[in-house]
Amino acid sequence: MDRLQGYGMDTITLNGPLQARLAAIRQAGFGQAMLSARDVAGFPGGVAAAAAAVRASGLRPMGLQVLRDFEGLSDHLHEYKLDIAKSMLRMCADIGSPVLLASSSTSHHATADLDLIARDLRKLAMLGIPLGIRIAYEGLSWGRTIREFTSSWDVVCRADMPNLGLCLNSFHIFASGTPLQELEVMDPASIFLVRLSDAACHEAAAPDDCQTLAGGPRVFPGEGVRSAQLADFVRRLERLGYRGGYSFEVFNDDYQQLPPDIVAQRARRSALWLNDDVLHRPAPLPAWTSTPLRTPLRAPLY
Repeated sequence: MDRLQGYGMDTITLNGPLQARLAAIRQAGFGQAMLSARDVAGFPGGVAAAAAAVRASGLRPMGLQVLRDFEGLSDHLHEYKLDIAKSMLRMCADIGSPVLLASSSTSHHATADLDLIARDLRKLAMLGIPLGIRIAYEGLSWGRTIREFTSSWDVVCRADMPNLGLCLNSFHIFASGTPLQELEVMDPASIFLVRLSDAACHEAAAPDDCQTLAGGPRVFPGEGVRSAQLADFVRRLERLGYRGGYSFEVFNDDYQQLPPDIVAQRARRSALWLNDDVLHRPAPLPAWTSTPLRTPLRAPLY
């Protein structure tokens, strides 16, 4: 199970009470979980009880999702979103999550000025510094201005904050059609999260209709029609020097009708495919190999 400690699941992929989802993720061998703010806020007993449940599960929080439509607003809308962001950052700290996920704005009220977008992201990152929270900015393929990881990387560079980086989501990257070669210009230290999913089938949609593509069923990596693309994607990240975790974000109505342990076991098979067949990472040595021998080995006498 140790070889899956660098992999995680989004709790929104599973059905049932939060404790049952966390237990299923842990029992499948994962070491981390991406948490939903809705789950935390609605947990019986409040945020403190949710934090206790996460600690009891033995899982490390990968991040808390998701702050939406934050950047590029003005006047009262900006102030409103600023208050929301402060509350989510506080929740993030209370739950023990090192990262808050922020997705690119889809609001028609938001500006397209990249410098103003960067200014707001800089402000968000500054709010996270006293709490020790990093901000992972994710470009949505149907965002108003920021739709590709190249654009999100642009504004992150403009903002120039050490605790502001990227979340790369394979679904949005493939939906937007951004060439994977563009990853080569990025700093791997600025990639805070990577979220993966496969597609059950090729959706019939106009090239610019990414939200229709989002309506199709997603499956775990290696289960669908984009397995080769996913393998290429994670190999490129490894060559770039990315050594962070991978989380599975899979929206699938079928999975929501199954017990969480069954779905988590499907995710386990996917993680093993990535780890063993795609990345060819070595299995950890048995525990006894790190224990010193009581007597030194001697060459045989002949």
